[in-house]
Amino acid sequence: MKQHIKHHSITVVVVLGVLAIGAGAFVYSGIYNIGADDHHTKPVFAVLQTLRENSIHARSKDIVVPDLNDPQLILKGAGQYAAMCTQCHLKPGMKDSEIRPGLYPQPPNLSQVRVEPKEAFWIIKHGIKMSAMPAWGGSHDDPTMWSMVAFLQKLPDMTPAQYKDMVAKAPADHDMDDEGGHSHGGFADEDAHGAADMQDMQMPAKLESGHSHDAAAAEGHDHEHVEAAPPVEAPLSMEGMKAKAVPAAEAVAQAFHTALQHGDRAAVLALLAPNASISEGGHTQLRDDYANGHLGEDIAFLKDAKITPVSLGSMPMGDAAMVGSESDIQATVKGKLTTLRSRELLNLKKDGKGWKIVSIQWQSAPVSGE
Repeated sequence: MKQHIKHHSITVVVVLGVLAIGAGAFVYSGIYNIGADDHHTKPVFAVLQTLRENSIHARSKDIVVPDLNDPQLILKGAGQYAAMCTQCHLKPGMKDSEIRPGLYPQPPNLSQVRVEPKEAFWIIKHGIKMSAMPAWGGSHDDPTMWSMVAFLQKLPDMTPAQYKDMVAKAPADHDMDDEGGHSHGGFADEDAHGAADMQDMQMPAKLESGHSHDAAAAEGHDHEHVEAAPPVEAPLSMEGMKAKAVPAAEAVAQAFHTALQHGDRAAVLALLAPNASISEGGHTQLRDDYANGHLGEDIAFLKDAKITPVSLGSMPMGDAAMVGSESDIQATVKGKLTTLRSRELLNLKKDGKGWKIVSIQWQSAPVSGE
């Protein structure tokens, strides 16, 4: 028995030695292309993504979040974001930048993604290795970074006009250039603080309790599922979404769609978190306002509509997830049969053993030729 164990141990040592030599040869050979334009293989990317998400979650879970609803804190964060973040993470209505296409991994579009506050703060403060995300904690204090986190919670619900208005009114600080505009890394943000075209803009309301149907009607549809001004908003991005990446979250999204189409108000509201926000056509409502108003209109509109799913995908984000989908909706609008292409982006968060929808973004427009 002892002889057998001895031989087994020698075999293990030899195998480990061979693996170590092979790994060393691989590293020193330079055979692996480290260029940002040569992407990782899917297994390597999956490992790194899991490592990143779990590392951030483990280090941020005990962070105490302050009150993020202070209007002045949010306003300060708007200026910080415009100065430091837009070239990588974009802004409402911005589709791309000069630097973003060359970044790998691709930074999330924060005008369409709501990051959990604890994780957002940790990432802003400490950065992420081997990415373009710097550690701002070396040059900014905690209150300043919390202001950015507060603003990020509002950003996905903003229209381009609301964003510009808020940035124009943001307080000046050391991150602004000599002419009062925001700049970072040699890139000037076009939403410069105090720019002439911003002077007459008003501070946007935090949340609007109703939807405007007049502009949508001008497009030939009196329901909000047609955007009031389609050219203003960039299409919701489905970047990073993969089918069945988060099956449980996708199942909740599908249950939500089914409940809406079947007119099951109780089921719809049961899937929404208490503080869920619903955004469409530049308008945002909280869950209770939606329940008391526009939910009934959505149910009525979808009752006799024919819905054809086009795509459904998801993306994990620690204890949160995003689900993106596209559908064609065929309905009679003002006596005319019309087909709409609808895009939906749901942000969900784990709630015990299940998931709750914390925000919804909808965009719809007539299919070309309608």
